[in-house]
Amino acid sequence: MRYVLLVAYDGTHFCGWQVQNNGRTVQAELERALSRLVGKVRVTASGRTDAGVHAAGQVCHFDAESTIPPERLADGVNPYLPPDVKVLKSAAAREGFDANRTAKRKTYVYRLYFARRDDPLKERYAVRVGETLDFSRMEEAASMLEGEHDFKAFCASGSSVRTTVRTIYRIGFRRAELFEMRVTGNGFLYNMVRTIAGELVAVGAGRLTLSDLKYALETGDRSKVGKTMPAKGLTLESVDYGFQIFSE
Repeated sequence: MRYVLLVAYDGTHFCGWQVQNNGRTVQAELERALSRLVGKVRVTASGRTDAGVHAAGQVCHFDAESTIPPERLADGVNPYLPPDVKVLKSAAAREGFDANRTAKRKTYVYRLYFARRDDPLKERYAVRVGETLDFSRMEEAASMLEGEHDFKAFCASGSSVRTTVRTIYRIGFRRAELFEMRVTGNGFLYNMVRTIAGELVAVGAGRLTLSDLKYALETGDRSKVGKTMPAKGLTLESVDYGFQIFSE
């Protein structure tokens, strides 16, 4: 039987999603906890998050035979999980479901706050910006990134993907206590959202121009792109499959 999980985690003390020999990972914690209930399993996520990146709505699946009702699995496994990773929902997966391969859209949120000095109550999940940003310029830059583009300039070096073409459906902003940049796309390259966030901040601060952004998109030249922002400001917010996974 295939189970599907909705998982949230604080990425601060994780070396990312994927199992590693020399670091603590979300996948390893989940597989260790699930083994207490259903035996040894391999958990597949919608995508791998990097070290320090958080998740509010990571979707995973695994195969196992168990008498535990699928919707009660979350309650069963959570006592065996550490405080910084929990299963929010669990269910039986529909026929052919694959958390990674059948994902249609993913939404990430990058959070900033504006202050002269670090705020310890915000630093865990957001990045401090000590300068004034021009939000209208940032919105204009964001609109240029929407649509299908070759995002080679926004991909960290060393990536081995087959193609760097991706589609961004929307980049939206929300101004509250924490400033949010919400990016929805059909998939993302390694460090792509953090690089987009750095580009938009640099444009808002006047360090980069809209012409620089256009040049980077057209040529793939990373020298014209803003710095990659720290991982702690990034959260995987949700994954959309085009149908409802959980009944509640």
